[in-house]
Amino acid sequence: MRMKTALSIALVTETYPPELNGVALTVERALHHLLERGHRVGLVRPRQAADRVGMPAATIPADTLCVRGLPLPRYPALQLGLPAPLQLLRHWRQTRPDVVHVVTEGPLGWSALFAARQLGIPVTSDYRTHFQKYSGYYRLGHLAQVIDATLRSFHNRTDLTFVATAALADELRGCGYRHLACVGRGVDTDLFSARRRRAALRASWGVGAGQLAVLHVGRLAPEKNPAVVLEAFRAVRRAHPGARLVWVGEGPLRGQLERDAVDQVFAGVQRGVALAEHFASADLFLFPSLTETFGNVTLEAMASGLPIVAYDLGAAREHLVDGVCARVLPPAGAEGFIEAACALAGDGEARRAFGAAARQVAEQLAWPRILDRFEAHLAAQVARNVPAGDVATVA
Repeated sequence: MRMKTALSIALVTETYPPELNGVALTVERALHHLLERGHRVGLVRPRQAADRVGMPAATIPADTLCVRGLPLPRYPALQLGLPAPLQLLRHWRQTRPDVVHVVTEGPLGWSALFAARQLGIPVTSDYRTHFQKYSGYYRLGHLAQVIDATLRSFHNRTDLTFVATAALADELRGCGYRHLACVGRGVDTDLFSARRRRAALRASWGVGAGQLAVLHVGRLAPEKNPAVVLEAFRAVRRAHPGARLVWVGEGPLRGQLERDAVDQVFAGVQRGVALAEHFASADLFLFPSLTETFGNVTLEAMASGLPIVAYDLGAAREHLVDGVCARVLPPAGAEGFIEAACALAGDGEARRAFGAAARQVAEQLAWPRILDRFEAHLAAQVARNVPAGDVATVA
């Protein structure tokens, strides 16, 4: 699908590469997709450490406005964008976008919403994170209702909110959210593939012939439930003493996890081909997060042909069938998750069948199809706010 008239689109986000997380990488992909479609795209984000050390100009989008930010507690590499309503008003008066898309709901996102409304510009948003559920993992559970009300107020003030799954849309509607559109998420099936399996990498993990490599990819943080990963691995290792657990990612719990790291490998942050090789070189993927709105790593594991054990949330709920593509467990405690991990660890035939089925599903989730839907929704919002004929409909 291609627009007959190019749009001017402002993307507002508190995270963008070289920061490494699912939101940053998805925003980068969307930006490049929109540029390739002929649209003009401006990026608004907090200043990053990479800006101070001179990030190569080729990696910075040409139309980028950097605002002040503060490091996030416990995540000093990430920035919380500070309020910047007057700066955004000046910027958008000079180069007025047709639509503002707000990726994150922090102070910068609220500033963007205010400035766009003052200027009469359509605003869309993403719902990506259950911050109210995170609060319980950081001893802030008493704020959950306040956080939920704030998020709902923010998104209901926008013209349209994008969500990743139909289940999430239903959940949010039940909580009073309005104007929702499910566009899904995609995966790069050329990058993430079983062809990336590397014997040398497995050997560096200490995995011998016929031994198991169990993988977890994600922030090493309480909301990702790494304690269940560790408990499941210990159960697997009792039956398979040569098994190794590979952690890919960083986070505030790394030091605590490393203190009792028997038969475990901490690979840190991995990107691009190196990340794809870590996925493909494993034998079993464990993802017990209970706070996901989606979980991009689930799609990456699927595309890599990995058997997966996950809770019935996010991407697992949307795309995997229990007993066909993976083990998908009710989010009701660790016991069933651990039993499923142990059963798959001991059943090579089931692992191969699940991995092949998951790969087939992933092949239907190409990014261009997903981002075409995103583009079409942006165009529709613009078309509702301009005289007929100024912006063409999407073919």
